[in-house]
Amino acid sequence: MTKKYATIKHDIKNRIMTIWLNRPEVHNAFNATMLNDLVDVLEWISTAQEIRVVIFTGEGKSFSAGADLNWMKQIINYNYEENLKDSALISNVFYKIYTCPKPVIAAINGAAVGGGMGFIGASDIVFASEKATFSLSEVRIGVVPSCISPYLFKKVGEGVLKELFISGERFDANKALDIHLINYMVEHEKLLTSAIEKAQELLQCGPNAISICKKLFLNVPEMDLKTAFNYTAELIAKMRISEEAQEGMRAFLEKRKPNWLPNN
Repeated sequence: MTKKYATIKHDIKNRIMTIWLNRPEVHNAFNATMLNDLVDVLEWISTAQEIRVVIFTGEGKSFSAGADLNWMKQIINYNYEENLKDSALISNVFYKIYTCPKPVIAAINGAAVGGGMGFIGASDIVFASEKATFSLSEVRIGVVPSCISPYLFKKVGEGVLKELFISGERFDANKALDIHLINYMVEHEKLLTSAIEKAQELLQCGPNAISICKKLFLNVPEMDLKTAFNYTAELIAKMRISEEAQEGMRAFLEKRKPNWLPNN
Protein backbone atom coordinates (compact mmCIF):
# COMPACT_ATOMS: atom_id res chain seq x y z
CA MET A 1 0.00 0.00 0.00
CA THR A 2 1.37 3.44 -0.94
CA LYS A 3 0.19 6.68 0.57
CA LYS A 4 1.18 10.27 -0.17
CA TYR A 5 1.13 13.08 2.34
CA ALA A 6 1.41 16.86 2.09
CA THR A 7 3.95 17.34 4.89
CA ILE A 8 5.86 14.07 5.25
CA LYS A 9 7.49 11.67 2.84
CA HIS A 10 8.36 8.03 3.38
CA ASP A 11 10.20 5.08 1.92
CA ILE A 12 10.00 1.37 2.73
CA LYS A 13 12.99 -0.88 2.09
CA ASN A 14 13.56 -4.33 3.60
CA ARG A 15 10.68 -3.85 6.07
CA ILE A 16 12.20 -0.60 7.38
CA MET A 17 10.08 2.52 6.92
CA THR A 18 11.89 5.86 6.94
CA ILE A 19 9.74 8.95 7.42
CA TRP A 20 11.02 12.45 6.72
CA LEU A 21 9.31 15.48 8.24
CA ASN A 22 9.09 17.38 4.98
CA ARG A 23 8.61 21.10 5.47
CA PRO A 24 12.25 22.20 5.22
CA GLU A 25 11.33 25.75 4.25
CA VAL A 26 10.01 26.25 7.82
CA HIS A 27 12.53 23.92 9.51
CA ASN A 28 9.95 21.10 9.59
CA ALA A 29 7.76 23.02 12.01
CA PHE A 30 4.45 21.28 12.44
CA ASN A 31 0.95 22.53 11.88
CA ALA A 32 -2.42 20.80 11.98
CA THR A 33 -1.83 19.26 8.54
CA MET A 34 1.45 17.65 9.57
CA LEU A 35 0.01 16.39 12.83
CA ASN A 36 -2.92 14.79 11.00
CA ASP A 37 -0.52 13.29 8.46
CA LEU A 38 1.52 11.80 11.30
CA VAL A 39 -1.54 10.35 13.03
CA ASP A 40 -2.62 8.73 9.76
CA VAL A 41 0.78 7.24 8.94
CA LEU A 42 1.20 5.91 12.48
CA GLU A 43 -2.20 4.21 12.31
CA TRP A 44 -1.16 2.63 9.02
CA ILE A 45 2.18 1.48 10.47
CA SER A 46 0.58 -0.15 13.49
CA THR A 47 -1.15 -2.81 11.35
CA ALA A 48 1.05 -2.93 8.23
CA GLN A 49 2.60 -6.39 7.89
CA GLU A 50 5.22 -5.05 5.50
CA ILE A 51 6.69 -2.68 8.12
CA ARG A 52 8.84 -3.97 10.98
CA VAL A 53 10.81 -0.86 12.06
CA VAL A 54 10.18 2.90 11.74
CA ILE A 55 12.76 5.69 11.47
CA PHE A 56 11.85 9.39 11.82
CA THR A 57 14.19 12.07 10.54
CA GLY A 58 13.98 15.56 9.05
CA GLU A 59 14.36 16.86 5.52
CA GLY A 60 16.85 19.72 5.19
CA LYS A 61 19.00 21.26 7.91
CA SER A 62 16.60 20.92 10.85
CA PHE A 63 14.79 18.05 12.50
CA SER A 64 11.82 20.09 13.73
CA ALA A 65 11.40 23.63 14.99
CA GLY A 66 8.22 22.70 16.88
CA ALA A 67 5.03 24.64 16.23
CA ASP A 68 4.75 26.54 12.95
CA LEU A 69 4.74 30.34 13.25
CA ASN A 70 1.69 30.77 11.03
CA TRP A 71 -0.16 28.14 13.06
CA MET A 72 0.74 30.03 16.23
CA LYS A 73 -0.72 33.20 14.71
CA GLN A 74 -4.03 31.34 14.45
CA ILE A 75 -4.03 29.67 17.85
CA ILE A 76 -3.23 32.88 19.73
CA ASN A 77 -6.89 33.80 19.15
CA TYR A 78 -8.33 30.35 19.96
CA ASN A 79 -10.65 29.86 22.92
CA TYR A 80 -10.19 27.06 25.45
CA GLU A 81 -12.17 24.45 23.50
CA GLU A 82 -10.28 25.18 20.28
CA ASN A 83 -6.95 25.01 22.08
CA LEU A 84 -7.91 21.73 23.72
CA LYS A 85 -8.71 20.20 20.33
CA ASP A 86 -5.32 21.25 18.97
CA SER A 87 -3.35 20.14 22.02
CA ALA A 88 -5.11 16.75 21.96
CA LEU A 89 -3.94 16.34 18.37
CA ILE A 90 -0.33 16.99 19.44
CA SER A 91 -0.67 14.53 22.32
CA ASN A 92 -2.16 11.91 20.01
CA VAL A 93 0.91 11.96 17.73
CA PHE A 94 3.37 11.25 20.53
CA TYR A 95 1.09 8.73 22.22
CA LYS A 96 0.91 6.80 18.96
CA ILE A 97 4.69 6.90 18.59
CA TYR A 98 5.27 5.71 22.15
CA THR A 99 2.66 2.94 21.94
CA CYS A 100 3.48 1.89 18.38
CA PRO A 101 3.81 -1.93 18.29
CA LYS A 102 6.83 -1.55 15.98
CA PRO A 103 10.17 -0.18 17.23
CA VAL A 104 10.60 3.53 16.48
CA ILE A 105 14.00 5.13 15.91
CA ALA A 106 14.53 8.90 15.74
CA ALA A 107 17.46 10.21 13.69
CA ILE A 108 17.93 13.83 14.73
CA ASN A 109 19.65 15.56 11.84
CA GLY A 110 19.60 19.15 13.12
CA ALA A 111 17.77 21.42 15.53
CA ALA A 112 15.00 19.83 17.60
CA VAL A 113 13.10 22.60 19.33
CA GLY A 114 9.96 22.75 21.46
CA GLY A 115 7.41 20.20 20.32
CA GLY A 116 10.05 18.65 18.06
CA MET A 117 11.57 17.25 21.24
CA GLY A 118 8.51 15.04 21.58
CA PHE A 119 9.91 12.68 18.94
CA ILE A 120 13.00 12.23 21.12
CA GLY A 121 10.95 11.45 24.19
CA ALA A 122 8.48 9.11 22.51
CA SER A 123 10.85 7.15 20.24
CA ASP A 124 12.47 3.94 21.47
CA ILE A 125 16.02 4.62 20.25
CA VAL A 126 17.46 8.03 19.36
CA PHE A 127 20.44 8.80 17.15
CA ALA A 128 21.65 12.40 16.84
CA SER A 129 24.03 14.06 14.47
CA GLU A 130 27.04 15.70 16.07
CA LYS A 131 25.58 18.91 14.62
CA ALA A 132 22.19 18.51 16.29
CA THR A 133 20.98 21.02 18.86
CA PHE A 134 18.12 20.80 21.32
CA SER A 135 15.87 23.15 23.25
CA LEU A 136 12.72 23.02 25.32
CA SER A 137 12.09 26.65 24.54
CA GLU A 138 8.40 26.95 25.40
CA VAL A 139 8.85 28.98 28.59
CA ARG A 140 10.52 31.73 26.57
CA ILE A 141 7.17 32.49 24.93
CA GLY A 142 5.16 31.95 28.11
CA VAL A 143 3.95 28.38 27.57
CA VAL A 144 5.21 24.95 28.68
CA PRO A 145 6.28 21.64 27.04
CA SER A 146 3.12 20.03 28.32
CA CYS A 147 2.04 17.43 25.75
CA ILE A 148 5.56 16.06 25.30
CA SER A 149 6.41 16.02 29.00
CA PRO A 150 5.17 12.48 29.88
CA TYR A 151 7.63 10.94 27.41
CA LEU A 152 10.57 13.13 28.42
CA PHE A 153 9.86 12.37 32.10
CA LYS A 154 10.11 8.67 31.30
CA LYS A 155 13.39 9.10 29.44
CA VAL A 156 15.32 11.63 31.56
CA GLY A 157 15.58 12.16 35.31
CA GLU A 158 13.98 15.14 37.04
CA GLY A 159 17.32 16.61 38.15
CA VAL A 160 18.50 17.57 34.67
CA LEU A 161 15.13 17.85 32.96
CA LYS A 162 13.67 20.44 35.32
CA GLU A 163 16.43 22.92 34.53
CA LEU A 164 15.88 22.44 30.80
CA PHE A 165 12.12 22.96 31.21
CA ILE A 166 12.37 26.16 33.22
CA SER A 167 15.32 27.74 31.40
CA GLY A 168 14.57 26.96 27.75
CA GLU A 169 18.33 26.78 27.15
CA ARG A 170 19.73 25.42 23.89
CA PHE A 171 22.23 22.58 24.22
CA ASP A 172 24.28 20.33 21.98
CA ALA A 173 24.40 16.60 21.23
CA ASN A 174 27.20 16.00 23.74
CA LYS A 175 24.98 17.19 26.59
CA ALA A 176 22.00 15.27 25.18
CA LEU A 177 24.11 12.12 25.30
CA ASP A 178 25.41 12.84 28.80
CA ILE A 179 21.89 13.19 30.22
CA HIS A 180 20.64 10.09 28.33
CA LEU A 181 18.20 12.04 26.21
CA ILE A 182 19.70 10.34 23.15
CA ASN A 183 21.26 6.89 22.78
CA TYR A 184 23.94 7.65 20.19
CA MET A 185 25.77 10.67 18.80
CA VAL A 186 27.24 10.00 15.35
CA GLU A 187 28.99 11.83 12.53
CA HIS A 188 26.49 13.91 10.59
CA GLU A 189 27.12 12.10 7.31
CA LYS A 190 26.57 8.71 8.96
CA LEU A 191 23.33 9.55 10.79
CA LEU A 192 20.77 7.79 8.63
CA THR A 193 23.13 4.90 7.85
CA SER A 194 23.65 4.33 11.57
CA ALA A 195 19.89 4.38 12.22
CA ILE A 196 19.28 1.90 9.39
CA GLU A 197 22.00 -0.42 10.74
CA LYS A 198 20.26 -0.43 14.12
CA ALA A 199 16.93 -1.10 12.41
CA GLN A 200 18.50 -4.08 10.62
CA GLU A 201 19.64 -5.43 13.99
CA LEU A 202 16.07 -5.21 15.26
CA LEU A 203 14.84 -7.23 12.27
CA GLN A 204 16.73 -10.21 13.71
CA CYS A 205 14.44 -10.19 16.76
CA GLY A 206 10.96 -11.64 17.07
CA PRO A 207 8.45 -8.95 15.99
CA ASN A 208 5.88 -9.98 18.59
CA ALA A 209 8.57 -10.16 21.28
CA ILE A 210 9.57 -6.56 20.49
CA SER A 211 5.94 -5.46 20.65
CA ILE A 212 5.47 -7.16 24.03
CA CYS A 213 8.71 -5.60 25.33
CA LYS A 214 7.26 -2.20 24.55
CA LYS A 215 4.07 -3.11 26.41
CA LEU A 216 6.14 -4.01 29.48
CA PHE A 217 7.41 -0.43 29.64
CA LEU A 218 3.88 0.85 29.20
CA ASN A 219 2.21 -1.41 31.78
CA VAL A 220 4.62 -2.65 34.44
CA PRO A 221 5.78 0.69 35.91
CA GLU A 222 2.15 1.51 36.78
CA MET A 223 1.64 -1.79 38.67
CA ASP A 224 2.21 -2.64 42.31
CA LEU A 225 4.72 -5.44 42.86
CA LYS A 226 2.16 -8.24 43.37
CA THR A 227 0.21 -7.27 40.26
CA ALA A 228 3.45 -7.16 38.28
CA PHE A 229 4.41 -10.59 39.68
CA ASN A 230 1.23 -12.16 38.29
CA TYR A 231 1.19 -10.19 35.06
CA THR A 232 4.78 -10.97 34.08
CA ALA A 233 4.59 -14.65 35.05
CA GLU A 234 1.42 -15.16 33.01
CA LEU A 235 2.86 -13.19 30.12
CA ILE A 236 6.01 -15.28 29.70
CA ALA A 237 4.05 -18.52 30.13
CA LYS A 238 1.74 -17.53 27.27
CA MET A 239 4.63 -16.34 25.11
CA ARG A 240 6.61 -19.57 25.49
CA ILE A 241 3.83 -21.54 23.81
CA SER A 242 3.33 -18.99 21.02
CA GLU A 243 4.32 -19.85 17.45
CA GLU A 244 6.98 -17.14 17.40
CA ALA A 245 8.65 -18.21 20.64
CA GLN A 246 8.54 -21.86 19.68
CA GLU A 247 10.30 -21.04 16.41
CA GLY A 248 12.84 -18.83 18.17
CA MET A 249 13.74 -21.43 20.78
CA ARG A 250 13.96 -24.22 18.19
CA ALA A 251 16.20 -22.06 15.99
CA PHE A 252 18.49 -21.35 18.94
CA LEU A 253 18.78 -25.03 19.85
CA GLU A 254 19.31 -26.00 16.20
CA LYS A 255 21.91 -23.23 15.71
CA ARG A 256 20.08 -21.55 12.82
CA LYS A 257 18.39 -18.23 12.17
CA PRO A 258 14.72 -18.12 13.14
CA ASN A 259 12.09 -17.82 10.46
CA TRP A 260 9.79 -15.26 12.01
CA LEU A 261 6.14 -15.74 11.06
CA PRO A 262 3.94 -14.17 9.80
CA ASN A 263 6.49 -11.35 9.41
CA ASN A 264 9.36 -13.39 8.01
